[in-house]
Amino acid sequence: MASVDQFKAEWLSDSVYVGAHTSGSTGVPKDIRLLKEDMRVSARATNTYFGIDADSVLASPLSTDYIAGKMMVVRACEARCRLVELPVSNIISIPDDINRIDLLPIVPSQIKSLLDQPRLSAKIRNVLIGGASPSADDCHQLTLAGYRAFISYGMTETCSHVALARADDSGRVFRAMPGVTFDCASDGRLIIEAPGFSFGRLTTNDLVTLLSPQAMIWRGRADGVINSGGLKLVPEELEALYASVLDGRAYYVKGIDDDKWGRAVALVIEAGEAETQNIASVLRNHVSDHRLLPKVILPVVSLPRTANGKVKRLG
Repeated sequence: MASVDQFKAEWLSDSVYVGAHTSGSTGVPKDIRLLKEDMRVSARATNTYFGIDADSVLASPLSTDYIAGKMMVVRACEARCRLVELPVSNIISIPDDINRIDLLPIVPSQIKSLLDQPRLSAKIRNVLIGGASPSADDCHQLTLAGYRAFISYGMTETCSHVALARADDSGRVFRAMPGVTFDCASDGRLIIEAPGFSFGRLTTNDLVTLLSPQAMIWRGRADGVINSGGLKLVPEELEALYASVLDGRAYYVKGIDDDKWGRAVALVIEAGEAETQNIASVLRNHVSDHRLLPKVILPVVSLPRTANGKVKRLG
């Protein structure tokens, strides 16, 4: 695991690129190269959004092996402010002598630690959640605990987030960062317009509901859509539908071959074989449209996860 100092050495080198790799949550991890100038553009946009300047204090409990950890270093360098390197752990541990943190990035598996330490909400001005989509309940609990939290939308290729949604927004509307606008392809995929970046215009694999050039609602991955008897179902939307009754369990939805429907919805969940009937019953009571229920429940002892806590979608 790379340290902040190790990444700083890479950042301050003569190379115009930084090496990075994708998380691998939806496929095989990829090694890519990012232009340092793109990372600077992204960092400046975030610093502007959160009002980060030379007097600010940033802290990071994320590994610089991944883009989220790298970008905290770049943001600190661009603002010429202090960056506190925290232990990379699901337990957020902030030194007693740190009285204010202007931006703290976390992944969903670290939310519980913040909820267990509500006193930290007085120290932390902004919490930035990335890596995976947090549950609605986690967002609600963070808000009740006094945290001002934001959910990020982006990818390694865009040098971290290009949009943010407030955790206290039940509609989860993502609003574009400074210098970024949105468009939508004919098949519903998001197009990112970012003239300040080297890619300029990027068509993603994410299905969205476009509200305006500056706002959108993320629906899920276009390459995961399940065509079941002509009904197109988005796994991430089904996962959100099931969330209130499956909260506390790790799970994901995928499509499987089906003789009758072509493809059918399968729920892969951390559970015992004996629990599947109860899970099916609970879902039937919660979901009024039977077409949105899983046709198959696949229990597993443990779901594989990426280094930053994302559940890996297999198959």
